[in-house]
Amino acid sequence: MSTLTDTRPATARSRGPLHGLTWLVWRRNRTAFLLLAAVTVVSCGYCLYHRAGVLDFVAQYGNTIRYSEKFEKAYKEVFDRTYDLSYLPALLGIFLGAPLIAGEQEHGTVRLATTQSVSRTRWIAATVGLPLLAVLVCTTLISLAFTALWTPANQLVNYGDWLGGTIFDITGPVPVALALFLTGCGMAVGMLVRRVVPAMLLTLVVTTGTSFVLDWLRPRLATPHTATGPASGDFPAIPDSAINFDQWLGTADGRLLGWGTCVDAKNEAACQADQGIVHKIVEYFSLDQMAGMQWRGAALLLVLTALIVAFIVQWTRRRPL
Repeated sequence: MSTLTDTRPATARSRGPLHGLTWLVWRRNRTAFLLLAAVTVVSCGYCLYHRAGVLDFVAQYGNTIRYSEKFEKAYKEVFDRTYDLSYLPALLGIFLGAPLIAGEQEHGTVRLATTQSVSRTRWIAATVGLPLLAVLVCTTLISLAFTALWTPANQLVNYGDWLGGTIFDITGPVPVALALFLTGCGMAVGMLVRRVVPAMLLTLVVTTGTSFVLDWLRPRLATPHTATGPASGDFPAIPDSAINFDQWLGTADGRLLGWGTCVDAKNEAACQADQGIVHKIVEYFSLDQMAGMQWRGAALLLVLTALIVAFIVQWTRRRPL
């Protein structure tokens, strides 16, 4: 008498690009993956749909800051909705990264997996690799879509302020690197805490701290240009697309004084002469510096992400799970 073995589950799990451990990771986290995919599709579709209108506006009025107010009236709501994408990296860290390893530890499934024929290295590679790959692909697509929406009107959107945080953080490589970093942080926190809810709360703290660090770091990713004019006139003009970073009063011996040094003086010219002020100086970032600043920031985040992933791999290989 022959023995029949039902091999349908194994066959189903081995079909397509997902099989074995990757299929298991997908299966256990499919809700998060599907939500991320849905957000990606909707965000890209929304950006590309409204790009046609932005292009029409620019063709009619031009991409100059003088029409910013008119542009804001027409497209403020559109861009306000897309600005919500700046929260995506934090949400990925909290709701995708933090529960990944913590959930496996809390429910004990990691012990079951690693006591079978699966090595710890293979298990952690699948557990970390598939989510990070999904984050990489989806955030890259979203960044490309929003960059395509913003670029034609970069001097009109938000009155040309590309350094304030929102625009800078959701265009180019920054959102991709930030999402990978915060997702990796969530994984590491979950691995150490071993409980899902505390891990999510601690990851929230990490994401909040990261936002403050990025606000501090952003203007330090490049050296600002300077424009100098005589002390007797106004502060020198800078390009429309540039960001006014700081203003100074320069003395003959090279000292820099705050721009308001003589504002309250009864005789401003006499005050400037008394202080030895001979120049008015403006520090600014030009739009052509933006890409370099973004890549430097992204490179730093990617290096930190690689260190975090290496830490996760070493910890799971050497410590009890």
